[in-house]
Amino acid sequence: MAYTATDVKNLRERTGAGMMDCKKALDETGGDFEAAVDALRAKGLAAVAKKSSRTAAEGLVGVAVAGTKGVAVEVNSETDFVAKNDQFQDFVRKTTEAALALSSDDVEALKAAAYPGGGTVADTLTNNVATIGENQQVRRMKTVSVAQGLVVPYMHNAAAPMLGKIGVLVALESDAGADVLEPLGKQIAMHIAAAFPLALNADQLDAEMIARERKIAAEKAAESGKPAEVQAKMVEGAVAKFAKDNALLSQLFVMDNKTPVAQVVEAAGKAAGTKIVLKDYVRFQLGEGIEKEVSDFAAEVAAAAGLN
Repeated sequence: MAYTATDVKNLRERTGAGMMDCKKALDETGGDFEAAVDALRAKGLAAVAKKSSRTAAEGLVGVAVAGTKGVAVEVNSETDFVAKNDQFQDFVRKTTEAALALSSDDVEALKAAAYPGGGTVADTLTNNVATIGENQQVRRMKTVSVAQGLVVPYMHNAAAPMLGKIGVLVALESDAGADVLEPLGKQIAMHIAAAFPLALNADQLDAEMIARERKIAAEKAAESGKPAEVQAKMVEGAVAKFAKDNALLSQLFVMDNKTPVAQVVEAAGKAAGTKIVLKDYVRFQLGEGIEKEVSDFAAEVAAAAGLN
C-alpha cells in the first residue's frame, strides 16, 4: 500500500512524532495509516519507562476558576522548549480544568480523572511522554474556595492564558460584588507573586521552619555575649520578625511598602460597606523544591560525537 507526503503530514499531526519516524512507520506498515499510528504509539510507550527517571523541573503552572472555587496545577517537563509546545499547553489547560471538578487535592485522583476526548489524565500524559519524547509529571495541585465571594486568579509572566511559571489564586470571602473583589484580589495576587509569603498567617507557618529560625537566632544571640534574659528577648524578637515578614496578612503591601495586607483588606471592606475576609491563597512557582541536575552540555555533545 503506497502513501503520500500528506499521509506523513497527517501522521505527524496525529501522533506528534518526528517526520522520519512517521515515514519509517508507514514503510513498515505498507502505508496503513492506522497501523502506523499504533506502531508509533507502541514504540513511544516502550520508551516511557526509561524517560520517567529523568528530572522534570520545567513545564507550566495552570490555574482555573469557577466563581467561588479555584485550582492551581503544576505539570513538569524536562525542558522549557516543551512548555512552549501546543500539545503540552493544551494538556496542562485541560488537566487543570479537570482538577477543578475534584473534591480533594489528591494528584492520583486527578490522574485517574476523565480527560476531555476520552481516557484519563494519566492515559493522556503517558501518550504525551511517548509522542513528545520527554518525561512529564503532574506534580501537585491545590484548591481554594469560599462560601460566598470570589476566587481571583493571576498568572505572572503568562506563557498563554492561565498558564505560566508563577500562578496565584486569592480567595476572598464577602458579599461584596465582583467589581470590588476582583481588583482587590488582583492586587493581592500580584503582591503574593512578588513577596512569596510562606503561609496566610503566623499560626500556619511550618513548625519545623520556625524551630530552625529559633535555633539560628539563639546561636546569633549567644555570640553577643549578653545576659541570658537579653538573649531570650533577642531570640523571640527575631522569630517574631521572621513570622511577620513571611505570613501574608502581616506582610507590608508591595504597592506602598508600609501597610500590612490585613489592613489593606480591612480598608477595602470599609470602603465597600461590608466585611471582606482574605480566607486563603495559592502560590505555585514552577519547579520550586525540585533539585535540578547540573550537566556539562559541552561534555555531553563531545561524548555523543565520540570525542572523549
